[in-house]
Amino acid sequence: MTPDPANPLRPSVLVVEDEESLATLLQYNLDKEGFAVTVCGDGEEALILIDEKQPDIVILDWMLPSVSGIEVCRRLRQRSETRNLPIIMLTARGEENDRIRGLDTGADDYLVKPFSMVELSARARAVLRRIRPGLAEDQVRRGDIMIDRVAHRVKRGADEVHLGPTEFRLLDYFMQHPGRVFSREQLLNAVWGSDIYVETRTVDVHIGRLRRALKCAPEGDPIRTVRSAGYALDVTG
Repeated sequence: MTPDPANPLRPSVLVVEDEESLATLLQYNLDKEGFAVTVCGDGEEALILIDEKQPDIVILDWMLPSVSGIEVCRRLRQRSETRNLPIIMLTARGEENDRIRGLDTGADDYLVKPFSMVELSARARAVLRRIRPGLAEDQVRRGDIMIDRVAHRVKRGADEVHLGPTEFRLLDYFMQHPGRVFSREQLLNAVWGSDIYVETRTVDVHIGRLRRALKCAPEGDPIRTVRSAGYALDVTG
């Protein structure tokens, strides 16, 4: 699942649904709600896609060709690397026993068809807030830096910080992992996308722009250069 090139830091969702019209509707509405959406139509393909690149959340139909949604959920919960992957199960089965079975298999939430797209989006964000809170927050604060993902605004202390789109995505990524050192290659994959060719020195150019913009406060430069390793955001709180 490749990140959305326009905004690779949006939460990524894999929709596993074999009913084409519903899959299209899910993709359209989740994209509109700020998710980077990938769709597939059977359980076997879903397992392959998750092996290749794990999404932030899976929306999984119960009845699927080749491998059922219940079996996909069971396999994901058996593996250490996907044990905590958020999963919302979709099903036409409304009986209490079926709901219990789905949750016992490891689903984090359960929606019975037909359901409203507003409710699905709300449930997805609730699961993300509970399991991966940093992905669901509209505003994130680290030290004296605040980023608002919805308004696309950044403040440092009381000062407004004006950033270009790439610098905004860079800062957002650093804010998700304060103190962690990232190589240029890691930043390229996370911010530009692994399927886009960009020279590594491009990272240095945008880091320079981000530094100049953030130095509007007396606290100085929060971006630390680690020789032969990369860059980190050094903030407290």
